[in-house]
Amino acid sequence: MKGLLLSLAVTIWLSGCSSSPNTAASDDALDNTQTNAPRYEFVEMNVPIHQSPSLDSVYRQWRGTPYRLGGTTKAGIDCSAFVQIGLAEVFQQKLPRTTGEQVRQGKWVAITELQEGDLVFFKTGRTLRHVGIYLGESRFLHASTSQGVMISNLKNPYWRSTYWQARRVI
Repeated sequence: MKGLLLSLAVTIWLSGCSSSPNTAASDDALDNTQTNAPRYEFVEMNVPIHQSPSLDSVYRQWRGTPYRLGGTTKAGIDCSAFVQIGLAEVFQQKLPRTTGEQVRQGKWVAITELQEGDLVFFKTGRTLRHVGIYLGESRFLHASTSQGVMISNLKNPYWRSTYWQARRVI
C-alpha cells in the first residue's frame, strides 16, 4: 500500500510538471537543431520562483503596523512579538516571547559578521531593550515605538549609539 501511494504521488507530481509541445507555433528564439523536434511555447508569468515567505514579504505584510507594548496582532505589536512571528514565518525558528529571553538564544555575533536573519539588540533606556531582524547592508526590520513596523539603518546615529549586541539563532 505504501509503495502504491508513493507511486501515485510521484505520478501526480510528474504530471504537474510536464509541458505539452506546441508544434504549430514557430519561435525564432528557440534553436532546434533537429527538424522534427517539438517546439514549446513559453509563457512569462509574474510568479516568483521562490514562493516561501521572505523577510521582504513579512515587511510588506506588517509595514506600518503600530507599536503596542504586549501587542501581537496587526492592531498593534511590540518588537519581540514581531521578531518572534517574523522568524517563525520565514525560518521556521521558534523564539521565546520577550526581548530578555530572546537575547539569551543562539550565539553572539560581531557586528561586522552580521547575516540576514540575525537578531540585533539595543539598549534604549536604563532597563529598556529593543530587538530587530537584520536584513543586510546595515538595515534591520523592527517594530519601532514611534513609527510601527519599519526598516531602519544601523548607521543611523540613534541606532549606532544604542546598539548592544547581535545573536544568530538560525
